[in-house]
Amino acid sequence: MSNETPPRAENGSDVTAALLARLGDRFAAFMSSLTRPVVFFDIEATGTDPMSDRIVELSVVRVEPPPVGLLPPRTWRINPEVRIPTEASEIHGIVNEDLMASPTFASLVPELVEVFEGADLAGFSVGRFDVRILAAELARAGSSLDLSASRVIDAQVIYHQREPRNLAAALRFYCGRELVDAHGAEADTIAALEVFAGQLERYPDLPLDVDALDDESSAHNDAYCDGQRRFMWRDNEPVFNFGRMRGKSLRVIASDPIERKYLRWFLEGSFDEDAKGIVRDALQGRIRRRATSRRRAG
Repeated sequence: MSNETPPRAENGSDVTAALLARLGDRFAAFMSSLTRPVVFFDIEATGTDPMSDRIVELSVVRVEPPPVGLLPPRTWRINPEVRIPTEASEIHGIVNEDLMASPTFASLVPELVEVFEGADLAGFSVGRFDVRILAAELARAGSSLDLSASRVIDAQVIYHQREPRNLAAALRFYCGRELVDAHGAEADTIAALEVFAGQLERYPDLPLDVDALDDESSAHNDAYCDGQRRFMWRDNEPVFNFGRMRGKSLRVIASDPIERKYLRWFLEGSFDEDAKGIVRDALQGRIRRRATSRRRAG
């Protein structure tokens, strides 16, 4: 049994028909041009390292060349056989207890090979993470399926190419004017001020107090313990995010008489002071804990 999650409220054909109706004529033309399948997919995992983390949920929509076209969505919950860190569960909402009766990735390989074999790949930001963790899981399971020959359509890359995310683009979007003298400090400073004012106008729910704006601005860094991202939170404690120690607990390394010399080397290196402070505390037996943010507390 695959433990697939069925489409909610509608059967597969109804979901597919509703989806096709939203996709438009250009997508229909794209499907008509296909000479081999394209699999749109997304993965939730135990973390952000595609080589060491594990898949906990995988969803696919396979698009076949004519005359088949769009197939119904398929979703699997997968037992990763390792503990899901708190930080990962906070993002995707999946906890260890949810997956106790779910199949392992290895047991699903025959089904997944049927889905992905001979297909190109597509999704949002799939090139940086999803393709890589899927390939790593397949290799661990002993599958011979090779994704390296698959072409990749990444909607995030296309988005960033067609909609630049720089200051000039922001000024154009929020304020309706072009940035003159770009990369001059004064022009860029005034433009940033205008963009922020435009954001306050466009988003009525954007908070006005600095504490809340600080939370909003730093949300993308919440996974990391320091500004240089040398350490990241896992189960509310620091783990290494670089080098040969990547993925290892700072608590474990600090308690190992041999590995402690690595931490002393770290303190002599060209690392930022906030990261060194984390290491100094660990060497003194104080392991930092992730603080509850103002946003969560509120």
